[in-house]
Amino acid sequence: MTTILDIADVARLTGLSPRALRFYEARGLVTPLRTASARRLYDAAALERLHQVVALKRAGLSLARIKQLFDRRTIDLRALIVAQLDQVTEQAQALADIRAILATTLSRIDRGEPIDAATFCSLIRSGEATMEHPMKAIVDRYFSPDDKAEWAKTAAPAYEGMDYAAYQAQWRTLSDTIAAALPLDPAGAEAQAFLDQWFALLKPFTAVATPQMWNGVAQMYSDMPKWQNEADPGFSYTVWQFIASATKARRDAGGTIDGPGWMTGAR
Repeated sequence: MTTILDIADVARLTGLSPRALRFYEARGLVTPLRTASARRLYDAAALERLHQVVALKRAGLSLARIKQLFDRRTIDLRALIVAQLDQVTEQAQALADIRAILATTLSRIDRGEPIDAATFCSLIRSGEATMEHPMKAIVDRYFSPDDKAEWAKTAAPAYEGMDYAAYQAQWRTLSDTIAAALPLDPAGAEAQAFLDQWFALLKPFTAVATPQMWNGVAQMYSDMPKWQNEADPGFSYTVWQFIASATKARRDAGGTIDGPGWMTGAR
């Protein structure tokens, strides 16, 4: 025996509101039966169609895409899924970024800092500026959302209010100066002076970085040949190699680096 349901029963079974059911009907996603008095009735096929709509929407597909699938128009399902996966990945990253901002704020509240609405808005703007950094896409490859949330909680306050354009320009100026002076003896006085300037500019990071953060960033820049055509960190791989050599030369000579004690042995 065929079960016929009214709109209230269908709303209860699908979790869709009567308004949504009428909207889906208007978009041609489902066609309920009609009584002589224009009352909507749904058979088993219509109910299954609505369950499919709910499932596809949960996967993030738009109603227009769902309509294409239902109408059996020519559609590249693989390309659709790939595009949808890219979109979902972007959404997941956006949520991770929001989580990082919230984690930063919560950490400061837990430390006893007075955070009001205006300060919270300032932290959001500062966090968004950090996440819009040109290196963001590269950083995302080397650090998980949990890593970045931990970074935000530990280190992001050190960058609060920073003018990133000006900071990037400082890196570019120093990099260009070093590049123009190469080749240099890594242990020589000029090279070691450049090393001091480098770590002075890096101070906001080294002041708060954990060994795990430092090693992750060092690995990212060691891999620069893999991504250097995609983003500009403000210095070239040649300059990075020079800084690594100058750091090793200082460490081998028993010298110290202006940073946490554990950094004197960092590679």
